[in-house]
Amino acid sequence: MSDVFTKEIRSEIMSRIKSANTRPEFLVRKFIFSHGYRYRLHQKSLIGKPDIVLKKLKTVINVHGCFWHGHKGCKFFKMPKTNNDFWKHKISNTIQRDKIAEETLKNDGWTVITIWECSLRPNKREKTLSDLLIQLNSFSS
Repeated sequence: MSDVFTKEIRSEIMSRIKSANTRPEFLVRKFIFSHGYRYRLHQKSLIGKPDIVLKKLKTVINVHGCFWHGHKGCKFFKMPKTNNDFWKHKISNTIQRDKIAEETLKNDGWTVITIWECSLRPNKREKTLSDLLIQLNSFSS
């Protein structure tokens, strides 16, 4: 099955997809900031450039998009029907990179929290963010 768009149009569409400063990231950042937590963004000195770095708590928060990070069992992750081999390879590489980054950070003494995009949807957002706050508060006491 071939793509429904030309190569140029597909390239244009893909170039508009953001990898940082996404809406789910902003939701988490605004929430933790409003509760007094200060953080750094996408710190290049740490493997994987985590989305949010809470240095005082030695904690990183990754806000993963369900599609781009291959969220298993999630209704928002569906492998595309076109160019299937490309997408399988791309997403499996991302999953592998995420695992390596998380293991390395944990071995270096960091706590790694992963929040999936689907858990920030309106029907789950409040619980996800309150659970995050409970977790962060437990680190700071």
